[in-house]
Amino acid sequence: MKFANTVRDRILAGLIVALAGLLGASPVAAEQPPNIVFILADDLGSGDLGCYNPDSKTATPAIDELAAEGMLFRDAHSPSSVCSPTRYGVLTGRYAWRSRLKSGVLWGYSRSLIRPERTTVASFLKTQDYATACVGKWHLGFQASHLNAPDLPPANKVIAGDDPHAVDYSKPLTPGPTTVGFDFFFGIPASLDMDPYVFVENDRPLEQPTDTVAASKHRRQYGGGFWRGGPVAPSFRHVDVLPELAKRATAWIDKQTAEQPFFLYLPLSAPHTPWLPTDEFRGRSAAGYYGDFVMQVDAVVGAVIRALEQGGHTENTLIIVTSDNGSHWPVGDIKKWGHAANLHYRGQKADIWEGGHRVPFIAAWPGHIAPGTVSDETICLTDLLATVAAINDVLLPNDAGEDSFSLLPVLLGEKREHPIRDSTVHHSADGTFAIRSGNWKLIPNNLGSGGFTKPRRVKPKPDGPQGQLYNLEKDPSETTNVWAEHPEVVERLSAELAKVRATGRSR
Repeated sequence: MKFANTVRDRILAGLIVALAGLLGASPVAAEQPPNIVFILADDLGSGDLGCYNPDSKTATPAIDELAAEGMLFRDAHSPSSVCSPTRYGVLTGRYAWRSRLKSGVLWGYSRSLIRPERTTVASFLKTQDYATACVGKWHLGFQASHLNAPDLPPANKVIAGDDPHAVDYSKPLTPGPTTVGFDFFFGIPASLDMDPYVFVENDRPLEQPTDTVAASKHRRQYGGGFWRGGPVAPSFRHVDVLPELAKRATAWIDKQTAEQPFFLYLPLSAPHTPWLPTDEFRGRSAAGYYGDFVMQVDAVVGAVIRALEQGGHTENTLIIVTSDNGSHWPVGDIKKWGHAANLHYRGQKADIWEGGHRVPFIAAWPGHIAPGTVSDETICLTDLLATVAAINDVLLPNDAGEDSFSLLPVLLGEKREHPIRDSTVHHSADGTFAIRSGNWKLIPNNLGSGGFTKPRRVKPKPDGPQGQLYNLEKDPSETTNVWAEHPEVVERLSAELAKVRATGRSR
């Protein structure tokens, strides 16, 4: 299974990219726009993948091969260290804290977070005559909320419309995916551990959630896989979700033709809890149920690549594989399994530390991205919108993608004097902010993790550091807080964070 079929193809692809750079021309120009497949795993850590971690206890041959045939990013970040805000950022090119979602995530009965009039990756690509589909975990709410216009913070931290009866699943689930640019949607409302447990196609459930399922304990507590109790469709089984998403995604690809470019957004439900690998993958890794589930995710990526190959699409497809945040893999799991799901980075999913938001990011595009390349450019998942706009040679309006910067020059290997971003803002589960600029990372007003790792919140003392400052070049694992030693850096980054929060783009 290969995205570029032979070694000769890889060499030729690299020569084409190099020649285009020497001539000062973009190899994208004067071609049919590429198909775009964006696969967003759920809670997948960089250390889970062999291409990032030779000591990984999980085998990921499909993703590793994709990295060999494309570009691997070592400094990629999700805009948030939890699910919903990252999904908002991916689709809108906008940090979710600019919306009504100031901390935490949405739920299965939450109201729609994306305003229908806001430009998304899907709605933009539809203006460029793309066929568009979303298959997977939506987690951005359904039906209208009175707070959708305008995007202002609520009076308190409770998000309006999140009560258990806010969304009526017996009525059309709009606004939703089909009102923000997707021609087709199939998937689940939220995380696989959040009720209601139903499959939704376009704007309606396949079955109403008329039954009830009891809660299930986490695998860490020797349970069958964690999920909350609640309403469920009569034929819904949690273990069926990942295979069904793979089936639906590949079936949609099979229907596409060379006459029209297509965009597939594939936000997977795994390896997020519940860890439910099918029998084919049970016991295949050396990292328990979680590792087995990671291997099943890799197999889904492989199935998508095969569908692209069989349809004759690979030569004109940009495929990206990434994750919505770091792995939910605490120190106890690292010690138990000897597996560093987040590599050497501090923390885990939900945290403001690197383990919470530094994610794998692999992009392959035959003839455009040189095979076997590695980038240390600091990028964010919000950059997708500006990237697809640049690929289509269209300038985004000022009110779209405020936090999105085009990755196209990086993907094409163009030489540049400046990084694509002056800074990147990070955000944790509890709303803790951080800002990254160059090698420096500033976390103001909190000495804790801001997430799942204890302590979450540590209030600064008047006579001590008022936050955290790390030099990631010297200290990538964030072991030494140098706030007191570099007041000039604290002042500069504090001002930059205030500017970004107030105005949007800084370049």
